[in-house]
Amino acid sequence: MARTPSSSPARRRPGAETPPALIDLVPSGGLSLTSSTKKLSSLSADALVLGVEKTPDGPVVALPLEAKGLPADLQLQAEALRVSGAADEVRTLPAPSGSAWPVIVLSGLGDGRETDSRAESLRRAAGAAARALTGREHAVFALPAQDVAEAAAVAEGAALGAFTFTAQKHATRKPSDSPLRRATIAAAGLPADELAPALTRAENLGRAVALSRTLTDLSPDTVYPHSFAELARDLAAATSTGAKGRLSVEVLAEDELAAGGYGGLMGVGQGAAHPPRLVRIGWEPAKPVDHVALVGKGITFDSGGLSLKPGASMMTMKSDMSGAATVLATVLAAAEAGLPVATTGWLCLAENMPSGTATRPGDVLRIRGGRTVEVLNTDAEGRLVLADGLVAAREEDPGLLIDVATLTGAQMIALGKRTAGVMGDDDAVEALLSASVDSGESLWPMPLPHHLRASLDSHVADLKNIGDREGGMLVAGLFLQEFGDAEHTDSADDLRPEGPAGPWAHLDIAGPSFNEDSPWGYTPRQGTGMGLLTLFRTLELVAGRPV
Repeated sequence: MARTPSSSPARRRPGAETPPALIDLVPSGGLSLTSSTKKLSSLSADALVLGVEKTPDGPVVALPLEAKGLPADLQLQAEALRVSGAADEVRTLPAPSGSAWPVIVLSGLGDGRETDSRAESLRRAAGAAARALTGREHAVFALPAQDVAEAAAVAEGAALGAFTFTAQKHATRKPSDSPLRRATIAAAGLPADELAPALTRAENLGRAVALSRTLTDLSPDTVYPHSFAELARDLAAATSTGAKGRLSVEVLAEDELAAGGYGGLMGVGQGAAHPPRLVRIGWEPAKPVDHVALVGKGITFDSGGLSLKPGASMMTMKSDMSGAATVLATVLAAAEAGLPVATTGWLCLAENMPSGTATRPGDVLRIRGGRTVEVLNTDAEGRLVLADGLVAAREEDPGLLIDVATLTGAQMIALGKRTAGVMGDDDAVEALLSASVDSGESLWPMPLPHHLRASLDSHVADLKNIGDREGGMLVAGLFLQEFGDAEHTDSADDLRPEGPAGPWAHLDIAGPSFNEDSPWGYTPRQGTGMGLLTLFRTLELVAGRPV
């Protein structure tokens, strides 16, 4: 990729106020985590968090071994208040006079059916409690973690739950909007030397997920291709890597995209006031054990183009760049952690807008590498920009290639709002599924049926950008397979180094990336950061790091 800086300014409406730089709007800190093996009664804080199990015989408060300062009748109080212990239930009680904490927060652990693991139940309970503690400075989390892995899950949940979006509020911003700032994990009986790196990891993941969520929440007049690309530069420059390796950022603006044959990005973005960008952000450790490439869909606003969406369907389309946000945050987190895996993020950034210069249904675009695509629906645009990104990523011959995208509404029809679909080569799919078990994110494997591929055949180009409506998530995956899977990328063979190519997987996060319902667990409203925990854990597994 050419190392030409992206310097052309974004075009704005006459008289429109220039928005603040994105670097000033994204969170710079996060929850500060410590652990303590001291007696609970000596840990002063603004609140104490305890867990409540939901059992067939009623709620059971999980009391720590040292219960000094707790009400003697706490179990009876919980029953009298009809606390159930259900997942996401959070109740606050006053602590007895003289306690080290003024309030006690009871957070439901559920009955084990809501999650796939004890660790995720703890992670979710900690996150729900942290959300309820917005406006407070410090809390002690004494959830019933039995080992370091479970204590780490508590720390992660607290870090993920301690998030609020206030970046674009001014007159209505209040001190009570500030997320919890400090958390102490009560860790009596657990080895502090093993827990310390787990807390550092949780802080890193909390910051990374907060970045992804904030980028998704910010308005589309603030997050557009040029500003997103400049943010990647700014954040890479601000990330401390020391001697562990280096971060590099390369940006292709419209002239370089046209010269490089990136017809998908150019075609999708040619109707917009803000021209497209392709960003390559690379973490290069001193001694890499492997190379993983991540490709993120970054449609900063999706109107549908000339195949215009209904008005109501546009209201959440600022979130159509959450795949790119997750990829950016994952690469930065990998660098911050010093993971010994070369990690390359490709951010495919464009606005999909209608205008006199927009791509028309029936136009034929030439993707990077030469393959042509007949565009029959301009609202099936994400796969077009991802095709360019996948070919560019494949040219560097990574050992593992993953794309992340809010790709299809069909994903929600098939799997609902909380589960992402994963498809692709068996080895890559299995890697993501294994990582998701550890991370707590919900993924489900989906097939790529060969009989659906024929619906993408075109009479005038190599393939169409839409096929059968039934099985739409799978058809979209089959389209991407033409550019991500090594066996299907014949047209780009001259661009790729010789040798066996690494496996590819596609992660469709259309539903779980943006929460329009009430918050739950550590998940806020709007941007969720879905996929980051799994991608980061995948990198750790490639590096050979245990849970």
